Amino acid sequence: MNTAGAEEFRALIAARLADLDAEDALGQAGQATVELDQQAVGRLSRQDALLSQSMARATQARRDAQRTGLTAALHRLDAGTFGYCEDCGDDIAPGRLRLDPTAQLCVDCARG
Repeated sequence: MNTAGAEEFRALIAARLADLDAEDALGQAGQATVELDQQAVGRLSRQDALLSQSMARATQARRDAQRTGLTAALHRLDAGTFGYCEDCGDDIAPGRLRLDPTAQLCVDCARG
């Protein structure tokens, strides 16, 4: 991959990491501990709050997994292995990498 291509993907990955950081900041309130105050909140409202908390934590786990994949892609860029299939060594299509910079397999190897 040439230098211009590498810088394009480095910028794309950095932008996606920044988006994840912004989403993290928004999602922190949803993961806060649900307080038990039966005077102010009924049982169903508490269950709804617990469900919302659970969904916020699951969303955070997905963001963490995305962040891990993007960080690994940055390491592959630094090592010069970004854009090459880990199974066969062929180039991964740039369009595929623009959609998912964490892709580690070409389309043929991903199909199996």
